[in-house]
Amino acid sequence: MADDLRTVSVKSRVSAEEWKTRVELAALYRLVALYGWDDMIFTHISARVPGPEHHFLINPYGFFFDEITASSLVKIDLDGNVVEPTEYMINPAGFTIHSAIHAAREDAKFVLHVHTDAGVAVASTKEGLLPISQHALIALPNLAYHDYEGIALDLDERERLVADLGNKNALMLWNHGTLAVGETAAACWTQIFFLERACQMQVMAAAGGREHLRMAPQDAIETVKEQQAMARGVGAMLAWPGCLRKLDRESPGYDV
Repeated sequence: MADDLRTVSVKSRVSAEEWKTRVELAALYRLVALYGWDDMIFTHISARVPGPEHHFLINPYGFFFDEITASSLVKIDLDGNVVEPTEYMINPAGFTIHSAIHAAREDAKFVLHVHTDAGVAVASTKEGLLPISQHALIALPNLAYHDYEGIALDLDERERLVADLGNKNALMLWNHGTLAVGETAAACWTQIFFLERACQMQVMAAAGGREHLRMAPQDAIETVKEQQAMARGVGAMLAWPGCLRKLDRESPGYDV
């Protein structure tokens, strides 16, 4: 019989702020699984633990995203050391990517990275994401790009990855996948949601040939950019409670 993810609740052993972060991070894992954006055990989402220590939470390596719970998350420091006892290990590639962003960006409380079919497909084209849908126009102002350097095990890559991300909240990793960061779980989820939907729409639209694609007018691109700046993440805050209700119905148990 396969091993189960055996965890004892840590709610009584952590602060209320850390527990809230754990629940929201576990929710992100479940949402990625629910939308079919997981890649068995081979991608990762992390969250900065509130407090003065540079600790963050990441998934126990070897378990599917729909198994993750708030208590099963592993707490590590920026050097990859586990800071609380656990029988589980972490993904070294997850540590490389996520530690770099958490260390460099104080506002990047949540970091989400996936390898979806559509995301990798767009990341494997010369032009990347094109302004052909409203979802793309929403994602593009916050999108940066990072060259593929192989499986992310080389710690030297961290400096280049952070430089490429800059102050953007989304990153397309060429030939690899997509990534989003957020001050909150809601902001992080909304960022990856629009980016991934835009990629899926582009793959579908391009099936008939690149010459058939219709680019959005430049004035419309600028208008959507201004509208997004004015919205200040209101949509994310409104959508997030609904996402949690969806999980309560379709993937309960993440918050234990």
